[in-house]
Amino acid sequence: MIAWFARNHVAANLLLVTILLAGLFSLSTRIPLEVFPSFETDRISVSVSLRGATPEDVEQSVSIRIEEAIQDLEGVKEISSRSSEGSSSVSIEVDTGYDPREMLADIKSRVDAINTFPADAEKPIVALAERKREVIAVTISSLYSEKETREYAEMVRDDLLKIPSITQVELSGVRNYEMTIEVSQDVMRQYNLTITQISQAISNSSTDISAGNLKTQGGDILLRSKGQAYHKDEFDKIVIKTHTDGSIIRLGDIAQVKDDFEETPVRTRFNGKTAAFIDVYRIGQQSAIEVADAVKNYIDAKQSSLPQGFYLSFWDDDSQVVKNRIATLTSSALQGGILVLALLSLFLRPSIAFWVFIGIPISFMGAFIMMPVFGVTLNIMSLFAFILVLGIVVDDAIVTGENIYTHLKTSESGEEAAIKGTQEVATPVTFGILTTVAAFLPLAFIEGARGALFAQIPIIVIPVLIFSLIESKFVLPSHLKTLKIRKEGDKKSRFSQLQQRFADGFESAIIRYYQPLLNIALRNKTSTLLGFIGVFLVILALIMSGWTKFIFFPRIPSETIRASITLPAGTPFEVTNKYVIKMAEQAQLLKEKYIEPSTNKSVILNILATTGSRGGASNAGSVRFEITPPESRELSINSAQLVREWRTLIGPIPGAESMTFRAEIGRSSSPIQVQLNATSLVTLKEVAERVKARLATYPTVFDIADSLSNGKEELQIELTEQGQALGLTRVGVSGQVRQAFFGSQVQRIQRGRDDVRVMVRFPIDERRTIADIESILINFVTLGVISKIVSHKTKA
Repeated sequence: MIAWFARNHVAANLLLVTILLAGLFSLSTRIPLEVFPSFETDRISVSVSLRGATPEDVEQSVSIRIEEAIQDLEGVKEISSRSSEGSSSVSIEVDTGYDPREMLADIKSRVDAINTFPADAEKPIVALAERKREVIAVTISSLYSEKETREYAEMVRDDLLKIPSITQVELSGVRNYEMTIEVSQDVMRQYNLTITQISQAISNSSTDISAGNLKTQGGDILLRSKGQAYHKDEFDKIVIKTHTDGSIIRLGDIAQVKDDFEETPVRTRFNGKTAAFIDVYRIGQQSAIEVADAVKNYIDAKQSSLPQGFYLSFWDDDSQVVKNRIATLTSSALQGGILVLALLSLFLRPSIAFWVFIGIPISFMGAFIMMPVFGVTLNIMSLFAFILVLGIVVDDAIVTGENIYTHLKTSESGEEAAIKGTQEVATPVTFGILTTVAAFLPLAFIEGARGALFAQIPIIVIPVLIFSLIESKFVLPSHLKTLKIRKEGDKKSRFSQLQQRFADGFESAIIRYYQPLLNIALRNKTSTLLGFIGVFLVILALIMSGWTKFIFFPRIPSETIRASITLPAGTPFEVTNKYVIKMAEQAQLLKEKYIEPSTNKSVILNILATTGSRGGASNAGSVRFEITPPESRELSINSAQLVREWRTLIGPIPGAESMTFRAEIGRSSSPIQVQLNATSLVTLKEVAERVKARLATYPTVFDIADSLSNGKEELQIELTEQGQALGLTRVGVSGQVRQAFFGSQVQRIQRGRDDVRVMVRFPIDERRTIADIESILINFVTLGVISKIVSHKTKA
């Protein structure tokens, strides 16, 4: 094969052009550009919403039943569940060798067969666990209310979807809409109504009903009653009750209808202003850079038409990471190419250096051909692999080219020199490449989520090396056979004279210094071997003794710094919000302190503060801020120093269960994590406290916290004998209390893009104290008379 390609330069050139064109075609049409690699996980999630339920009720009535239904399925490696207030999340890890999609169908059929879920539980959502990563986020901040900010954010969202290169966006940082109907107990008593009767009247009136077709001679005519209410004024007109005298009681007469948001507390502020976010995603063959550029162009064009008091910006631009990696790869390739050309030109000939350098793009194009075959995209991991292999990709071509050049000096023809020179080093060069392949190959077999990331490296490195080998054996010889060696009497140019002096000088240095040392090593084989074994043992001792530190992932400073706080469950939203505001104010102090002298702008660009979550956690909050990239930062301050100073400014938060700071790329969890399992929560809590106490004895361990919350205060309603004598039941009484305090869901209406719940409940002023509970009328008797209310602590 080597001889045939060397003799048939047309075939060699066709091979070169084919690899180039196929690689360019694959790169431009088949390989998407994304930030992080997308891969299918081996986890399946089951989510069930049971609004208003305690964590213990969710665990007993939902989580355990799901676990029991699927625990005997073949292919299930591990089941973990998290029961929180109002929702259950069960995660199933699929064992190696089983198809997650087939397991998904089996698990879904098992979960759908469960018929013992509570009546209020929503339909389970069974799906493969997804890792959705937005490319960039659009921030809409304003001086106005949450509702006005969200309405304008929805307009921006619709505008973004009209851009051809953007297909998937998601509104975040805001609460869901809710139509709340608040009815006072005194009003219901006045009109002799109950929440159930009001809910039924709304359901009977607010609906669209199709009644078939009217068959006429001219054709069919649809029959329909259209009465679905969507807005406040439409609900106000709904008839709740009529009297025999013809008078009508409408909903607006007895209740306050609020077209507002869920009571779930969420507050988002961007640079101190009320804010909403639009997360923009890359899907399919879309390029992350093109998507981010389209968003930035839209923001720039929109600035001139923004309403007064509204601000449009972007946040968390991950495409910049890809741009930096591409810039690094391009710069490294350029520098490497210049070094290869310069050094080989000095030692051999410029033409040899050129054809050796051509091996780099040929090898990369070969990798681009194979990337779609293995399902690999251009992302920060694959780009890192290209940067990694850049330094070793032309080693085989250099060896082959140098040997051909040596044979050219003694052979009768260039073709003979190319064939003999290539064949002579073919075996060692091939085994050298295979040795490197063998070194990278184990990375492809690492299991788990980390393994899918590491697998990107060998999938890039190995094809590059293989195509480099192909190029050096089949393409390079056909080009080097045409080289002409200068004869003794030929006149030499200045460059040739310089090249000759440099090559002769380097060769003399090898003969003078390296050759004697090599001779000594060859004469004393045992001593040489023992010497290297000794060096190996010293290195091994340094590693085993802990002198050489080990860390799984290097601590890379991030350009986004974040702090998260968790207070005890049940902490009022206002208290949590007060601490989050304090954290944001200290970040603002840092922003005002660190100003670049040349631009008079702060190294801190934006500050994002979030209190609560759409999941209902009023005891959690976070503050994040972006800083300028280190390459454009004049001040000698880094993210770690900013975190330390920020932590000092904030100081201790009274009663906080946990407070964590993050300023590193890829660090989503704590460096030390201990998982505990027990059948009793009491035992689990006791052991957790012991472990925390022991960890606290280590001077370098800080921010020690556990995930077991103390739980909210709980009031349990127990019927008295008097209540039972009246024929009241636990279900009936608890149901009426739930209607009054949590609310009765009357409808779920689709209003545009939004799914809006319609809830009937007491006004907030009648849901604040224990006295409000005791005063609820149950069959014309107050709850305090027919029951006793006992205080407990819920299980976390």
